[in-house]
Amino acid sequence: MNPQRRREMFERLRALNPHPTTELEYSTPFELLVAVILSAQATDKSVNVATRKLFPVANTPRAILDLGVEGLSNYVRSIGLYQGKARNIIATCRMLLEQHGGAVPAGRESLEALPGVGRKTANVILNTAFGQPTMAVDTHIFRVANRTGLAPGKTVRAVEDKLLKNVPQEFLQDAHHWLILHGRYVCKARAPACPACPIADLCDHRDKTKSAAGSSRDSH
Repeated sequence: MNPQRRREMFERLRALNPHPTTELEYSTPFELLVAVILSAQATDKSVNVATRKLFPVANTPRAILDLGVEGLSNYVRSIGLYQGKARNIIATCRMLLEQHGGAVPAGRESLEALPGVGRKTANVILNTAFGQPTMAVDTHIFRVANRTGLAPGKTVRAVEDKLLKNVPQEFLQDAHHWLILHGRYVCKARAPACPACPIADLCDHRDKTKSAAGSSRDSH
């Protein structure tokens, strides 16, 4: 995908959704951190169901730490791998209190030192909570970047690096959310909705579903 197509791609995505954001429900950086840790290998919808019950009771590091692993587990047991996630969140709360005064750090190194926080989670926090132009590459973004030709790569890190290089600067802050939503609802893994895709005519994907190229833009 050449620079002109990349720019046109993001101009169309921005026109359709000028202010994209995460589908996880949160009101503070700490709530977002907890939600993102819980969201690993789980849907945002399932996380929101759990946190709607958890956050009114405990939404600070001290309050969740006071619940303990067992108490926290009672709120998040509907989420996959909840026991390990509960242990990580409790350990993270302890570190936040002991090392960061209870605040979520705004630096990558400090975030990645927290239990249950890897590079992708850190990128989500840096981007969504602190407004940094990072790119958290999940399965949706990895698929879209490779299918469209926007930033092809064999590894998550390779795709991340190419996205940071290829996405025009003015779109970089919101590109993470646009690409996730596009992969979640349009450029799906098993049945991409190419005929309804607003960027189908810009995409390099060779196996588009029928009537994709040329007609997609007319339908929007």
